[in-house]
Amino acid sequence: MEIKKLPNVTIALILGIVSFIACCLSYGIGGLVLAGIALFLVKKDAALLDEDPNAFENAGQLKTAKIVAIISIVLSVLYLVFMVGVISWLGWDIIGADQQEMQERVNELLGQ
Repeated sequence: MEIKKLPNVTIALILGIVSFIACCLSYGIGGLVLAGIALFLVKKDAALLDEDPNAFENAGQLKTAKIVAIISIVLSVLYLVFMVGVISWLGWDIIGADQQEMQERVNELLGQ
């Protein structure tokens, strides 16, 4: 019997790691998309692994990729909720504002 590698584990792990970065750079949306794709690929490989558990040598990476994708989804959702809260409190015009404009807007809302 030939021992093979699961086809999508490596790309799922890479997508899970990149989704951490994308989470911060795209208000959580990019992280959700990339981690969702990673989780989809992990589930496809998990189905292959369930058919023949002894035929694949990188089964341990599958669990790691799944954990990384789930953690990234949770962080992305939390960051997205935080950003929705900030935008709803400060308004849409705060997105392109510089530091001084943001500070003035926060002071205005706090009554200082």
